[in-house]
Amino acid sequence: MKRLSKNLVSMLMLLILLILILAGVYAFGIYHFKTHFFTGSKINGVSIGEMTADEARYAIENQIRRYSITCVERNNLTEKLTGDQFYMQYKDDGMIETLLQKQNPYLWVFYLGHGKDYQIDVGYTYEKEAVDTVLDAMKAFSPEYATSPASARVTLDGTQFVVADCDQGALPNREKVRRALIKAIENGDRTIDFDKEDLYEHPAKAGDNSKLQQEAENLNKVLQSNITYDMVDRSFTINGDNIQSFIEQTDNGGFKLSRDKIAGFVKDMAFQTDTYGLKHKFTTHSGRQIVLQAGGDYGWCINQEETTTDLYNAILNGETGNREPIYLFKALNRSSDDIGNTYVEICIEKQEMWCYKDGVCVVDTPVVTGNHSKGEDTPSGCVWAVDAKESPATFEDNGGVKVKFWLPFVDSCGIHDASWRSAGEYGGTTWKMRGSNGCINTPLDAAEQIYEIISIGYPVIVYYSEDQVVGTQPTHEVVPG
Repeated sequence: MKRLSKNLVSMLMLLILLILILAGVYAFGIYHFKTHFFTGSKINGVSIGEMTADEARYAIENQIRRYSITCVERNNLTEKLTGDQFYMQYKDDGMIETLLQKQNPYLWVFYLGHGKDYQIDVGYTYEKEAVDTVLDAMKAFSPEYATSPASARVTLDGTQFVVADCDQGALPNREKVRRALIKAIENGDRTIDFDKEDLYEHPAKAGDNSKLQQEAENLNKVLQSNITYDMVDRSFTINGDNIQSFIEQTDNGGFKLSRDKIAGFVKDMAFQTDTYGLKHKFTTHSGRQIVLQAGGDYGWCINQEETTTDLYNAILNGETGNREPIYLFKALNRSSDDIGNTYVEICIEKQEMWCYKDGVCVVDTPVVTGNHSKGEDTPSGCVWAVDAKESPATFEDNGGVKVKFWLPFVDSCGIHDASWRSAGEYGGTTWKMRGSNGCINTPLDAAEQIYEIISIGYPVIVYYSEDQVVGTQPTHEVVPG
């Protein structure tokens, strides 16, 4: 019995000791959880168990510092923006202390292992001015990624114009993005999907625009044009290859046939082919080549303004075939040698004139040119065109002198018969002291033959000699005769 009593006493003492220990632990827990959150507690998902109010506040502050917004953008671009970039800071409103004060420390044993889960509005501040700084640094706004949207438009695809569908591009609307960031920060959102939030600029027009389709058809019609200016030993062709260079883009993104560029083509063609009033190479009756100087009035001269308009309209209408420029002045032959094979040739030194028809010399006659002693020399060194034909003719400016055949070609000088001259006066040196008033005095039969062959616009070549193309020029205005 005594032994049993001792065991009971021992067990009783152990039980009392255990109770005292548990009571101490419980009392410690009461004391501890007056200043600490229950084990396993959370505020808005942030673990604060066993933390004081200050420690919990610090944990919330860290959570705010780690706050980030993920921007999902086009071109597989993702950008992560952090709270630090917006200078986010915790705003202590005393709520954490209030939660701790409301916590009943006597019930701490009932929250072992799971604690309490609080959902509160955590106050914080940020700097709105920092939003613009963040926008400036975002890749979405950099030239590498920010591609502008393109409206439906006409574009050249190889050799054809087609209507290209609109391109959405990837150009964010800065103000929309700014508002979306502010909204996300203030709501605590973690993701912004730029497409879902409609934060990109949109193209202006869709791809089913009938006007664009018509524009493409008109441009393709232009490309079908095939026009050739055939100038015997050279030609100038306009087709799809170079018409593309005549088409330019307009300010609104469309295309048009450029009249200015066509004018440039015509100008270049005129530069290469115009001969009016320019130097001419010429092979004389003896077979020697001389260079006639600029200053005559014979040759080709393209009317650039009218030819440009004509060509512009022809291309616009998709025309094909050979075409002729519109001229201010025409010569006989459209090849590089525009003098051709029918012309009059006069050599002052030899006092001789030849008339060629289709390459054959049909007239070879002595003549009398302008009186050198009086300064009434016949102009020389150039190619002139016959200005008129008259038979008979009266020279009113020279006392009513009458001739049967009159072919003027420069100023008041021309080819005519001279009934007042004897056969012996033609040729030789008559011209030096008793020459004409500047005209080419010609025997009647020769004048008649030349008159029958030469028409208005035909060339008359006058040179002093084969060694000296330009001779003494008249010193004053002369009259026919």
